[in-house]
Parts: sequence; structure tokens; C-alpha cells
Amino acid sequence: MDLSGQQTGPNWQDLKLFLAVAESGSFSAAARLLGLGQPTLSRRIAEFESDLGTSLFVRLPQGCQLTETGRALLPAAQQMACWAQQAKLALTPTPHQVKGKVRVTAPPGIAFTIVPTVAKQVRERFPDIQLEVISSVDTLDLARGEADISLRTQLPSSNELLCLASLRSEMAAYAHPEYIKTLVARPELADIDWICWAPPFEQLQVNQVLQSQIDHFTPCFSSDDFNVQLAACAAGVGAMVLPLAICDHPLLQALRPLPLDISQYGIGELYLVVHRRQAHLPKIKQVANAVADHFAAVTAQL
Repeated sequence: MDLSGQQTGPNWQDLKLFLAVAESGSFSAAARLLGLGQPTLSRRIAEFESDLGTSLFVRLPQGCQLTETGRALLPAAQQMACWAQQAKLALTPTPHQVKGKVRVTAPPGIAFTIVPTVAKQVRERFPDIQLEVISSVDTLDLARGEADISLRTQLPSSNELLCLASLRSEMAAYAHPEYIKTLVARPELADIDWICWAPPFEQLQVNQVLQSQIDHFTPCFSSDDFNVQLAACAAGVGAMVLPLAICDHPLLQALRPLPLDISQYGIGELYLVVHRRQAHLPKIKQVANAVADHFAAVTAQL
């Protein structure tokens, strides 16, 4: 906006909405991420496009795609998101006390098992820290402040991101004892009723490994929600592939490992990642230390 009060270009709030839709690939996914209703988001994007005098998205039956203008705008919007986060940090004084909100993002299985265990330790030691957990198969952008701490399955490639600790774990197939009783003595992979990921996450590793090992593979049960998958497994519907590192969790102790070779899956890896700009903040350091301590304790037991 210039000195006469006239707007001279898009504002950050409009760009933030545009960026969420562009990176999620759909209005519905972006609305969930932003905590908005989809009609509200669609209306605000339409108003933004009207102000610009051009379309940013091609609406499709399943999701949306960027127009040429949208593709041209995307890098600038991403850079502005990074600048907005830098400005926020610059204007936030570093507290001497360990207090405030810490946002942790993790894959659904890790968010369900490891993060609550760490949260209990943090709560006991630092009651003024509030943990906000984002359970997602997507890797959130720490540079843009989408989270403060990321537990992710791949090492970061950016020099701006620090890996403070890691956890390696073998994988195994687990099922309820009542389901195991229905199997032959030495089952093969194809003998198992598998519980897997449903769209839009059918490309995740567990599905891909089973598809590569079993002809005409079809899961007996699938869901886009890890909790639903786990509930089906505990109900005796079938078996799941899980890391050994999480299977001592109280809510998983009813499950038992199956005598199956799933070495094709490889070793599960989990990395504790923070942004270099935030690593010094006391609240971030203490939560990261608690995660690292838990990684070390689990490693000692494996």
C-alpha cells in the first residue's frame, strides 16, 4: 500500500492462502491446514484472483493445478513465507525461562507413540511449555515456521536444517493373537491379510514393498488414518508393518510379531531436525533434548 492508501500489490495474507493451495494441491487439503472452511478459502482465492485480474489455479475434479501465472508467483510467495518467519523470530525476544508453544511435526505412527511419551517427560520438567503436535505424512517447512521441530524419515538436504539425533529400527509385521491363530504355522507374505494406507497415501513405503513382494497385492483393509489402521489391527482384522522401536508402547502391547521375513522393507530411520535459526531457543532446546534422550533410551533397548 502506498502513501495515498492505495494497494500496490498482493498482501501477505492473500499470498499465504495461495501458497497453501499451491503446495497442498487442493482447496480441501489447504483449508484443513489453514483451519478454514473450504467455501471460505475458495471465496478468498477467487477474490484474490479477481484483484489480480487473472487466474492462479485450474480447478479439477480432484484437486487443482497452477496456471502459468500461478507458477510464476509461487517462488516469490515461498520466499515471502521464509521472510515472514524470519521477521517473527527477530521480533520475538529469546526468553530466559523455558516457556511457550513448541510445534512438533511427525509421521502419524511416531506422533501416536513416541511424541506423547516425550511430552510426558517435557510436561514433568517444564510445565510452562505447551506442545502442539502435527501428525502428517508430509514434511513441513521449518524455514517458514510450519513447525519448530520435525521428526522425519529422511535426512534434510538444506544446510539451514540441523539433525540433532537419529533413531534406527528394524521393522516387523504385527497382529493380534486371535488373528495369528487363524494362520498356518509358517505363513508367507501372501497368506497375510494386510492393513495398509489408502489414497492419497497409497504410495507410501509399506504399500510399495508389499506390492513388490506379492503378486496382485490388495490390502484387506486400508485407511488414510494411522489410528484407524491400528484399531483394525487390534481388532484382529489383519497385520501391520511397524518399527520395533514403537512396539513397547502400552497401546500396542496387545499385538504380537509374526514370523515373517520383511527384510525388503529395510531399516526404519527417524531424524530429529530443527532449523538453525531456532536451535538456540530454550524451549526448542529442551524439547529437542527430551526427544534425543528418548531416542537414546530406545536404541539401548533394541
